[in-house]
Amino acid sequence: MIRILIVDDHQLVRVGTSRLLADVEGLQVVGQAETGERAIDMVKDLKPDVALMDIHMPGIGGLEATRRCLRIDPDLKVIALTIYTREPYPSKLLSVGAVGYLTKNSDITELVKAIRKVIVGQRYISGDVAQHLALRPFCDEMVSPFEVLSSREMQITLMVIKGHAAPEISQRLCLSPKTVNSYRYRIFEKMHVRNDVGLTKMAIKHGIIDSEAVA
Repeated sequence: MIRILIVDDHQLVRVGTSRLLADVEGLQVVGQAETGERAIDMVKDLKPDVALMDIHMPGIGGLEATRRCLRIDPDLKVIALTIYTREPYPSKLLSVGAVGYLTKNSDITELVKAIRKVIVGQRYISGDVAQHLALRPFCDEMVSPFEVLSSREMQITLMVIKGHAAPEISQRLCLSPKTVNSYRYRIFEKMHVRNDVGLTKMAIKHGIIDSEAVA
């Protein structure tokens, strides 16, 4: 039996996915988490085989949650399940240890296929995302400027553009406020912006986050 943890801040997504997987032989949803922090606790307690991980969530988000969950259980198979097809998300999630990447418009057949593939040690990337990754070296306009950021810098970027202050970021990521501010200014330098507002505008321009999310 493959034990699955669903991590998403939208209850409808968690419940809907759980119900769809409940009808599949050999799969068992053992838990649902609405934040990355909760996912970490459930990985410790429930020891799932697979985690279906959203990216944008309150708190530390999917990138950092993936990193920490894999630190707890290196054998855990993390599949990103998100609305985002564009870079830098696929590369960032894969770089911190995710072994699968699907979009939320995938059907249940593809999701089950991905789960079964990663559990035997293979990677699975949905077709639309794989096409972006394959074409990226040949198409400069597809390359996001956010790709120059490290996974940690990307994590902090996401929290900054969602309005989290340095003390809150430092608490959630277990870093000192001074370290967080050092990361912020390094991000500003890499992205050629002067402040949080400039970073947010660039994130909206390149599809990292939509304008409604920061309205």
